[in-house]
Amino acid sequence: MENLLIKNVNLIDCSQNFCGDIYIEDGIINEIGMDLRKDCKVINGRGLTLLPSFIDMHVHFRDPGLTYKEDIKTGSRAAVSGGYTTVNLMANTKPVCSTMKEVNYVLEKGEKEGLVDIHQTVSITKNFDGKDTSHIDKLDNKVKVISEDGKDVMNSKVMMEAMMKAKEKDMIVMCHSENHDLTIDDTRLSENMMTWRNITLAQFTKCKTHIAHVSTKEAMEYIIDAKSKGINITCEVAPHHIALTDDIKYRVNPPLRKEEDREFLVESIKKGLVDCIATDHAPHTKEDKLNGSPGISGIETSFPICYTELVRKNSLSLNMLSKIMSKNPADIMGINKGEIKIGKEADLVLIDLDKKYKIEADKFISKGKNSPFDEMEVYGKIKCTLKKGNIVYKDMDF
Repeated sequence: MENLLIKNVNLIDCSQNFCGDIYIEDGIINEIGMDLRKDCKVINGRGLTLLPSFIDMHVHFRDPGLTYKEDIKTGSRAAVSGGYTTVNLMANTKPVCSTMKEVNYVLEKGEKEGLVDIHQTVSITKNFDGKDTSHIDKLDNKVKVISEDGKDVMNSKVMMEAMMKAKEKDMIVMCHSENHDLTIDDTRLSENMMTWRNITLAQFTKCKTHIAHVSTKEAMEYIIDAKSKGINITCEVAPHHIALTDDIKYRVNPPLRKEEDREFLVESIKKGLVDCIATDHAPHTKEDKLNGSPGISGIETSFPICYTELVRKNSLSLNMLSKIMSKNPADIMGINKGEIKIGKEADLVLIDLDKKYKIEADKFISKGKNSPFDEMEVYGKIKCTLKKGNIVYKDMDF
């Protein structure tokens, strides 16, 4: 692990913004200042912005069992090209990730690739059967999150039982809020009702609860109210729900919503009421997408979409964007990243904020080329991604 000095760069995180130098030693941020001189590899960052790399709490790498859509290698490479060095993978693989066997398989494969830090989520009920939570008892501390992603636990007693077990193990329960009995009639009512249910159970059990991909104004209002009451709850919003509305005919779950929902989510972000941006990166083959599979291959486009829509168009500070893409998810996951501070892991991303370009989905590194953002003009080009001071992606000459 070689040491690294980045000079003349605009350093921005959740709480600072200045031009200077940063020295990385043994994978840790060791010194921040002006005119630093070190006998090591040097990157001239003039004209570029250095941010903490991004942390994605909601990702599908499809491994094991669905690797024709994505795998650990392609997913990791796509992640670092998008500025991400930490991902939280969902459990809806084949087999479903319900035991430490599947967890260890994924973690070992991710460590072998060595590009991103992977956290593997485990299903709330065994094999998504909606009934059995006995497998939670056998999980060790490698597991930080349980989620029935892509579904919700319909039986409230079962969900309560899982939350109580998660509370004992200090795990996060990540909720895909959807009442499946109502989805066919009204997806909005489906999300709103289960958001309220999950918040109510979180209040009763006092477990750490994270609401995934909030898409409606009402669901966000329930979360804001819960936060005001001190309920231990966090939430995420996906880039596509920030940037798009149902005028775009593109299938995702939850669906793209109305303009008033999009505007309310943006305003909630600006008020500091949304904890995280999470991509719900969901790669599919062209055939699967044509056959109706919901989802967006989003990890490579997340930052430019959010920077363009939130910072350039809606006057969000870059400090706040860094907070919800890096610091807050790091705090939720309990990892030593997400800020440019001495002692933090040197997981960083160099960006050309002024670079305007068109998204080209057919050039994604991900196996999934499915994106409604294809041909959209955005700002913010990822030039280099560092994990513990090591270059894991670059689109520039040094």
